[in-house]
Amino acid sequence: MERVIVSLSVVSDYLMRKGLINKHQHGFLSRKSTTANLLKTFDDWILAINDRASIITAYIDFSKAFDVVCHNKLLHKLAACGITGNLLSWINNFLSGRSQVTRIGHSYSNVTYLSSGVVQGSCIGSLLFLIYVNDVSEAFPDGCVCKLYADDI
Repeated sequence: MERVIVSLSVVSDYLMRKGLINKHQHGFLSRKSTTANLLKTFDDWILAINDRASIITAYIDFSKAFDVVCHNKLLHKLAACGITGNLLSWINNFLSGRSQVTRIGHSYSNVTYLSSGVVQGSCIGSLLFLIYVNDVSEAFPDGCVCKLYADDI
């Protein structure tokens, strides 16, 4: 089911068409890349240098970012984006009741039930993560431009 939702690009197209994905986000989006992110950043720097403006740069990488996504907050953000009804219920079911086991050789760890996080490598996990971090740039003061690539700022 997740492949159907993502492969049809219904959700991502809706979010892009409505301007609900941060325009500075370059991760997990078609026609966006690390290269595009860097080119936009260099362009900003060149314009600032030409205007004799100062530039302060900070790089932030969230540790285990996909693992700490709060399901309740994510579902709230999805609803705020207009994703409701059966689709929101399906996403809630997709996130709920997950467990994990670690295997090393022939040994297995105990089952751990997950109360947070989105599945890395899943078709829809990356899109859900982008929605979750979409408003992170609002934490910075006006005039601060944040270029985003997934969990990197």
